[in-house]
Amino acid sequence: MGQMRETGGKKHGIEQKNLNARMDNRFATALVIACVLSLISTIYMAASIGTDFWYEYRSPAPENFSDLNKIRDDFVDSDPDEKTYNDLLFRYNGTVGLWRRCITVPNKSTPWYSSPEKTESSDLITECFSFTLSEQFMEKYVEPGNHNTGIDLLRTYLWRCQFLLPFVSLGLMCFGALIGLCACACRSLYPTIATGVLHFLAGLCTLGSVSCYVAGIELLHQKLQLPENVKGEFGWSFCLACVSAPLQFMAAALFIWAARTNRKEYTLMKAYRMA
Repeated sequence: MGQMRETGGKKHGIEQKNLNARMDNRFATALVIACVLSLISTIYMAASIGTDFWYEYRSPAPENFSDLNKIRDDFVDSDPDEKTYNDLLFRYNGTVGLWRRCITVPNKSTPWYSSPEKTESSDLITECFSFTLSEQFMEKYVEPGNHNTGIDLLRTYLWRCQFLLPFVSLGLMCFGALIGLCACACRSLYPTIATGVLHFLAGLCTLGSVSCYVAGIELLHQKLQLPENVKGEFGWSFCLACVSAPLQFMAAALFIWAARTNRKEYTLMKAYRMA
């Protein structure tokens, strides 16, 4: 009888070890997938912040650029007029990012520069000007460019949120990665719950930034109608931010699931051993 009990105990122990191994593999797979999703979403978010193609305008090539110097002066003015630089973006195939605005103009070194006439596309270059920090927090007016019409609070705060939230999102993800490294060092999955929560908050920030940008563009175009034959569309930088948000949510779900399930299984095993 004692031998039978010993054999049964060994068999039960082997089965328990196999079950533990399967559980460990499941958790490890979930964590690897979550880490890959987190890395991809971080790269996408960083690329979207650093590029200038959140919104693009497509307009016919102007017949000439006789006022090129004035165009450049207006576009890089240190005290920018929202209506003025948006009109230039409309007319000269402009692109807008979170940090910079760009237009397409002739190269100064081309023969055209001394003899204004229609240029070939190969003679055109893209010139960009960065928004300063003070410009990012500058008030928007009810009628763009008209300081006498009062402050448009909705557009003002939408612009500020679309600028700040992507950086908050990146910061949360980096902090979550740091907690994940600490969890690995401690050989515990439980701290990854915090990593999952931070990724979820980062996803909300990214989603909020995208929503604020769309709302801001729509409100701007209601006040400044696009000229005839000019089309506007969201660019690939904006698309990267849109893709980043669901990746962050999926990574958050996997991190939280792995941590909670592991904790639950550990509690059950501990209770079983004590019994």
